[in-house]
Amino acid sequence: MLKKPETLFVLGYMLLPLFALLSAIVGLTMILGGNKIAGAIVLVVVTQVFAFGAFYALRLRKAAMQAETNRG
Repeated sequence: MLKKPETLFVLGYMLLPLFALLSAIVGLTMILGGNKIAGAIVLVVVTQVFAFGAFYALRLRKAAMQAETNRG
C-alpha cells in the first residue's frame, strides 16, 4: 500500500505537512504557555520528523512513478 504513488502523494503533500504544521502550533503554544522545554522538544523533534517524513514520501513517490513509467 505504501508503494502506490497515490498513497505517497497524499502522505507527502497533504497529511505529513499538515501534521508538521499542527505540531509546530502545539509546540509554540506550549512555549508561550510556559512549558518551554517540552514545547521546544515538540517544536524541534516532532515537527522535523513529520517534515522529513513528507520529503521521504515524495522521494519514494518519484521513484515509484519512474518504475511505473519504465514498466509500461
